[in-house]
Amino acid sequence: MSRCKFTQRTALLLAALAASNAGAVTIPVKMLDLDDMSCRAWTESKADADERALYVAWIRGVLTGHNYVNRSQQVSAMSSGTVEKHVTRYCNDNPRGEVSDAAFRLSDRFSGRNEAITK
Repeated sequence: MSRCKFTQRTALLLAALAASNAGAVTIPVKMLDLDDMSCRAWTESKADADERALYVAWIRGVLTGHNYVNRSQQVSAMSSGTVEKHVTRYCNDNPRGEVSDAAFRLSDRFSGRNEAITK
């Protein structure tokens, strides 16, 4: 059997398996985030303007990504101060939470969806 035919057959088999299991397998989102995304780390970053700026920039990137894939429900332009206030409020209410969850709730609130993202 030639290598090309084997590759084509393997690809077809894998595609069929993927299609048959499409509803059964959930692939987790790969987060490209900072080393510590805990609300505790967010709270501690208040004393370090550079570190806090990294968190805010990361969150703004998440919002930009949201806008890229949800063009009909985009988050409007918002200041870094608004981002900070939202995450601080989220972390005060959820001290064991994650900054990433705060970012997702921010996109929910300001995109018009007003619901948590469902998987």
